[in-house]
Amino acid sequence: MNYYLSIFDNAKKTAEHQGYDGVRWPKMVGPDGRESPSTVGTYLIWQQPHVIFFAELLYKNSLNKEEILNKYKKLVFATADFMASYAWFDNINNRYSLGPVLIPAQESLKLETTVNPPFELVYWYWGLKTAQEWKRRLSLDPVPKWSDITEKISELPVQDGLYLCSEDTKDSYQNPRYLSDHPIVAGVYGVMPKTKMVDPVILGNSLDTIMEKWNWKTTWGWDFPMLAMSAASIGRGEQAIDFLLMDAPKNRYLLNGHNYQDARLAIYLPGNGGLLTAVVKMCISKQFPNNGKWKVKWENLNFYVD
Repeated sequence: MNYYLSIFDNAKKTAEHQGYDGVRWPKMVGPDGRESPSTVGTYLIWQQPHVIFFAELLYKNSLNKEEILNKYKKLVFATADFMASYAWFDNINNRYSLGPVLIPAQESLKLETTVNPPFELVYWYWGLKTAQEWKRRLSLDPVPKWSDITEKISELPVQDGLYLCSEDTKDSYQNPRYLSDHPIVAGVYGVMPKTKMVDPVILGNSLDTIMEKWNWKTTWGWDFPMLAMSAASIGRGEQAIDFLLMDAPKNRYLLNGHNYQDARLAIYLPGNGGLLTAVVKMCISKQFPNNGKWKVKWENLNFYVD
């Protein structure tokens, strides 16, 4: 977290340069806080609420909550200011939307046309509500715009009982382009805490379709634990195990513990972190299948659940 404090001024300059309030955090970055050149990274927004998520984790698990609130309020509030200025109000439909121009966490989507990707919508909703809660905890006045956005943010795009990759990708489960990269639709619940934005039935339908149709050669190591956490969140322990142990090219772990992706990327720590997080979640939520194949014992684990 101190790193975010150290690059705060750079992130503020980025937001100002682009006409936004608050701070816009970089995605791929060096020690000095300057974003690396990229045709993808500079258009991503899903990393923006991470700082709020990390701060909330610290708050939930700290014995000195007042210290955490005062130390990181600057980060939380400036992040929320950017998020609020980034969302735009659609007067015709009386709602707030995200994009275009943006690239969602599923990087196979088009930056020129992508609007309202579901994971980002949920993260915006949760992030702004949490930032507002920090205002309350510190006995500060709420920010009306934050509340307005959480009340009027666009609903998750749905078609035929499935969550779409984004509002504009009506052929999410027919077009091979949209059946590749991160199946981040699954992240709306599991990686994210429970929110009113997600319907467990629609999420379950989406997970089944992803399992059947996704191009697994294009996924990454953290996708499998993400899918497992999503399945576990709606009580599907068997499916969670199926995702976690899927025989797929980038779901491999070498004897040295590394989540091998390919010859170019033999070390992939997001896969390791995702696997550990998924196991913790499945332990705490008691989602290892009760089929006689698992004998699970655990202690001193904690998983943030809102």
